[in-house]
Amino acid sequence: MHLLPIPAFDDNYLWLLHDGQQALVIDPGDAAPVQATLARLGLDLVAIFVTHHHGDHTGGVLALHQQYDCDVYYPANERLTFVDQLGSVKGHAVHGSDTFKVLGTTFVTLDVPGHTLGHVAFHAADVADLGGVLFCGDTLFSGGCGRLFEGTPAQMRASLARLAALPQQTWVCCAHEYTLSNLNFARVVDPKNQALLGYSSKAESLRARGLPTLPVRLGDECEINPFLRVNHIDIANSVLSQFPQTPAQADAIFGALREWKNTF
Repeated sequence: MHLLPIPAFDDNYLWLLHDGQQALVIDPGDAAPVQATLARLGLDLVAIFVTHHHGDHTGGVLALHQQYDCDVYYPANERLTFVDQLGSVKGHAVHGSDTFKVLGTTFVTLDVPGHTLGHVAFHAADVADLGGVLFCGDTLFSGGCGRLFEGTPAQMRASLARLAALPQQTWVCCAHEYTLSNLNFARVVDPKNQALLGYSSKAESLRARGLPTLPVRLGDECEINPFLRVNHIDIANSVLSQFPQTPAQADAIFGALREWKNTF
């Protein structure tokens, strides 16, 4: 199996998983780069996964579905304009803990509200030649997390904890190349973190060569991402020094950390 990030827009990645003949695409906000990649590699698209309703994740769904007559797996609790045009055979509304098989791989849906209320992620514990993969949309980014457009800090913190509890060797496939800006913030919040400093150097080298920083191992992310480390004393102290009126409670610290990042 092969895992490819397809660049789109300014900083999106549309993830493609394929076995050399058939392919799955995640969050195709634009059909054109997906169509070009499928044609170049001689692949047939058999399924689309959608994590949430934002247009940069859904804009190409109908065009790809109509061209390839592929299945579409989408979150049941999101507002999605394309659903009525899929039909009951090819459209699959998924909820948390739903299990299904695509490309011979078993995927589990995870509810991860926060960025949007109905946001889901897709996890496969074992993909041939790759190990575990996680397609997390805009919930988890390398060194950061999504903005809270609809959910609460408590919801997002719980969602990230759900993802962090997955096997640490899982490849995390985030939907945006936000890594360097996230790491700039993370180093301010967590300046003593030696793992973060080393990770930052590696990420900067990749981007200098025009390469993606993603995917990343979940275990590495748990060591360097301040949004996965709000229970760590260094993160709490940084937040409380910046926002001294914040209650010394995990959800409050998380919310203040997210607000700090919003204005960083």
